[in-house]
Amino acid sequence: MKKLKSKPAKKALKAKKILLLVSGSIAAYRVPDLVRQLRQEGAEVTCVMTRGAQEFVTPLTLRAVSGNQVFSDFFDPKTPHDVLHTALAESADLVIVAPASANFLARVAAGMADDLASCIILATPHPVLLIPAMNDRMFLNPITQRNLKLLRETGYRILSPVEGDLVCGRTAIGHIPDPQMIIESAVQCLNG
Repeated sequence: MKKLKSKPAKKALKAKKILLLVSGSIAAYRVPDLVRQLRQEGAEVTCVMTRGAQEFVTPLTLRAVSGNQVFSDFFDPKTPHDVLHTALAESADLVIVAPASANFLARVAAGMADDLASCIILATPHPVLLIPAMNDRMFLNPITQRNLKLLRETGYRILSPVEGDLVCGRTAIGHIPDPQMIIESAVQCLNG
């Protein structure tokens, strides 16, 4: 009997360069799994971490799962670029911020550029997908909702958090979506 060869599954993000910005939210502990799944879909992933993100997951972990150098500091003399934020911003097909903390969203909405991640947001000519994750009261706060509205109107794509178990012990909105939902949103952003 002749064996049928199965076609390999098409990778949704084949040859796409993803710049993954990780901000300071407890949901950062889920980022290594997201990176792994983005790579399984064919993406090349480079991570940039805020100072707060490094309290939840280490650069070494993200370097191990991404296979790439992890960036966090403008002024690191070991960086391969003269102007790091613009070089990274231009190198990606898509910028994803996951998790996007309330603080990070507020800084982006205000146009602040006080760290590597926020400068990348302002410098990128490519689509940006923001994925908020935080306590439900923080997410539903009118200030956060105003910031999200402004960011949508500005052209940023937003994948809203889902209901899930929060660190405070409640089950409520604010939980980071699962990696497959993030990948589907990334594909939509890249396709227009």
